[in-house]
Amino acid sequence: MCRLLSCLTALASIAFRSAIVAFRSAKVAELEDRVPLAKSSPEARYFRGAKGDYGLARYFRGAKGDYGLARYFRGAKGDYGLLGWCLALMLCAQHGMPASASAEQPKRPNILWITSEDNGPHLGCYGDQYATTPQLDALAARGMIYWNAWSNAPVCAPARTTIISGLYPPSTGSQHMRSMTRLPEGMLMYPQYLRAAGYYCTNNSKEDYNLQKPGQVWDESSNKAHWKNRQPGQPFFAVFNHTVTHESQIRRRPHQAVHDPSQVPLPAYHPDTPESRRDWAQYYDKLSELDELAGRNLRELEAAGLADDTIVFYYGDHGPGMPRSKRWPYDSGLRVPLIVYFPPQFRHLAPKEYQEGGRSQRLVGFIDLAPTVLSLAGIQPPDFYQGHAFAGEFAAEPPEYAYGFRGRMDERYDMVRSVRDQRYVYIRNYMPHKIYGQYIAYMFETPTTRVWKQLYDQGQLQPPRTYFWERKPPEELYDLQNDPDEVRNLASSTEHAEVLERLRAAQRKWAYEIRDLGFLPEYEIHERSAGTTPYEMGHDQARYDLRRIGRTAELASSLADDATGQLIERLGDDDSAVRYWAAQGLLMRGATAVRAARQPLREALSDQSPVVQILAAQALSQYGDEQDLKQSLPLLLKYADVSSHGLYLSMLALNGLDELGPKAAGVKAELAALPVEDSRVLGRMGHYVGNLLTKILRDLP
Repeated sequence: MCRLLSCLTALASIAFRSAIVAFRSAKVAELEDRVPLAKSSPEARYFRGAKGDYGLARYFRGAKGDYGLARYFRGAKGDYGLLGWCLALMLCAQHGMPASASAEQPKRPNILWITSEDNGPHLGCYGDQYATTPQLDALAARGMIYWNAWSNAPVCAPARTTIISGLYPPSTGSQHMRSMTRLPEGMLMYPQYLRAAGYYCTNNSKEDYNLQKPGQVWDESSNKAHWKNRQPGQPFFAVFNHTVTHESQIRRRPHQAVHDPSQVPLPAYHPDTPESRRDWAQYYDKLSELDELAGRNLRELEAAGLADDTIVFYYGDHGPGMPRSKRWPYDSGLRVPLIVYFPPQFRHLAPKEYQEGGRSQRLVGFIDLAPTVLSLAGIQPPDFYQGHAFAGEFAAEPPEYAYGFRGRMDERYDMVRSVRDQRYVYIRNYMPHKIYGQYIAYMFETPTTRVWKQLYDQGQLQPPRTYFWERKPPEELYDLQNDPDEVRNLASSTEHAEVLERLRAAQRKWAYEIRDLGFLPEYEIHERSAGTTPYEMGHDQARYDLRRIGRTAELASSLADDATGQLIERLGDDDSAVRYWAAQGLLMRGATAVRAARQPLREALSDQSPVVQILAAQALSQYGDEQDLKQSLPLLLKYADVSSHGLYLSMLALNGLDELGPKAAGVKAELAALPVEDSRVLGRMGHYVGNLLTKILRDLP
């Protein structure tokens, strides 16, 4: 026995020294090319660490919710350190037990996420009698549904970015559709914490993040990724994402209808046309196909004998792929189904309100998924997470509100924020001069969208079916209990003034807390964060004076007539984002405000900020005289060239040119000659300039 102990001690000592040497060598090699090290440099942070960061010291000592090198040796709660294994081997030798029967460790659950795309809670278990979803209904009958689950973003990439990061995308500058930014050094994506804790993590297979991955995130992420490829006995976290309900599938023809289109329930805002009924019925057909795929995932788990060891989540990634659902931060675009099932042995990790066949009224969002899955695995969520775990060891109290956001949708700029409580939803439109249904090429591939717009243009619709094609009010308020389709705006109701003010204050407070970067034009998000990350820039008051910029954005988008003088004054502000919103506010107010601000706007054509130049040029071109048009139009044309000025300025200028309509006819030939691609543009955003130019040229005489 003494010889065995001696051997094990020597083994541990050798392993420890080898690990230290290897780790130190790797870090030295990594840093050799980075000297000299300034005290505040990113390199120095490897050694001292920083708030939310991983310094060299943390690799050894570990940190709250983190896995330091020391933990690999001493072990941690639910973890097996090297010393733990050595002690286990000694006990095995002493008592004659196999190593697998060593000291008791808390059993960790497997976690399975079944996800689907572009569908709301249109399931039988949510009370939808038109739906045919027996597999998911059965899961709900033995689990629990969340009645008030929000995706936070009403479109896939920002919604998935919320989940993977545990951060609201407006705080990381990743809120715009298929943009790309970075997390600060040391902030990891949630599967990386799970993998460090010993979980085998797979994603099958869509990612679609607006953030660069900080190293290896998944053990495998592909259409072959599967929990069955893990090591024997290894706990797993697995995602299976089903695409059959995606927007592109509900309009794919030919299609043999299963659900009767004549019986489909239509929302109050959609016209009752054969196209609308066919699209909605096909959506329900696709939900039935999804239901069978989800059932297959569950049967596979059962056949492997793992159903009793696995916590199961099912959720959709945002609202239905129909116009005014997908892409819109109403309840219709954000509310998703969320079903959770906890097998008996893991009921202690379930929410306190959990019961079989139950319904939770708790407000939950995608922002809560990362902290929840870590909590279920026994990992304390990082301090920088912005959501609340709703299950597991580190479950938090329910939040009072849920939050939503809309940024650029494909090639069209917009800024909308929303917040809801248990009954009401509040919408803040920061660009009310833009209509709801801006032309997005991909959205107009759906027959319902095209027919709906055609009927509006022909004057054949009545409210509320007209609203989607008209300008937005600055604020909206809806009573979800009495108006689930959100078509009766209560923002001007004196009876609801207190509710409006409370939710307005909640939205403003949230924007300040997360340091919402949506108040910066997309171009400036990247310019101001050069050399660092948008998140870090946004949390630096010197680089981002959010309160001053935010107050100007609120003033601009209020549409108050008496704000024109203040906006003119702010055209001379030192901060380019303040000047940007001042120009936006004058543009929003139209001809009267632009005439009053003609001279300051003309001076703004030579502003140091190109975004201010573009907004001033659009305002003067759209609402000024012939001289203004002659002076401003060439400037818009200049910035529309993506090869010379990059994607963000090009899209901003082209959106402005599109608003001019026939006034842009004088530069039609020049527009037709503009490049539609640039090698610097990420492939998944590569068609946006082409979409805009196609639309503009098609509409010009």
